[in-house]
Amino acid sequence: MSKMQRIMIVDDHEVVRLGLKTLLDHQPHFEVVAEASTAKEAIEKAEIYRPDVILMDIRLPGASGIDACQAIKQKHPEIKVIILTSYEEDEVLFAAIRAGAETYLLKQIDGNSLIQAIEAVGRGEALLDPSVTKRILEEVRRAKREEEAAAFADLTTQEMLVLNLVSEGKTNREIAHELYLGEGTVRNYVSNILSKLGVSNRAEAAAYAVRHRLKNYL
Repeated sequence: MSKMQRIMIVDDHEVVRLGLKTLLDHQPHFEVVAEASTAKEAIEKAEIYRPDVILMDIRLPGASGIDACQAIKQKHPEIKVIILTSYEEDEVLFAAIRAGAETYLLKQIDGNSLIQAIEAVGRGEALLDPSVTKRILEEVRRAKREEEAAAFADLTTQEMLVLNLVSEGKTNREIAHELYLGEGTVRNYVSNILSKLGVSNRAEAAAYAVRHRLKNYL
């Protein structure tokens, strides 16, 4: 027998709330315990009713459903939040996930699929469409690439070349020979690199270069 799921519906349109409530009331293992029309009201009622699952519209008067989700999850991480939206927007999707939402569904979803989503989230499953998962992975990879590139933002091209050779274990003399520079010039470059990266020695600089994939940016 399925565990009874206590649900709160958050939407600023009464007709939408009524439609969702009618659908859910026909499910013997669902109980709609509260409704809210604003983010503020949702936060207050989440505190009072402690629902298992919240169906949260993203566009609400004043603060957004994302704001409400974040506030509720910070205080009650056990409450599951399903974000509902009329539009498929990557920015909104990533904001919902960062806010702690368990899933993100378009309002065009059919009734059976919504019921299945609520059941899955109630069981503790994070439910995402494969296309959404792909976009999240692409965003994570893009953010990682930006983070790595930012790691060398303060270095000049020449300093990056010197650092790359340092990471290969080459001495100042060897670097000078390979880059057609004087040893004193290389020493100055290495000193500047250590200062800019905030590391103490060549070994730390080499580890930094490898960790942030310096070779990808040469």
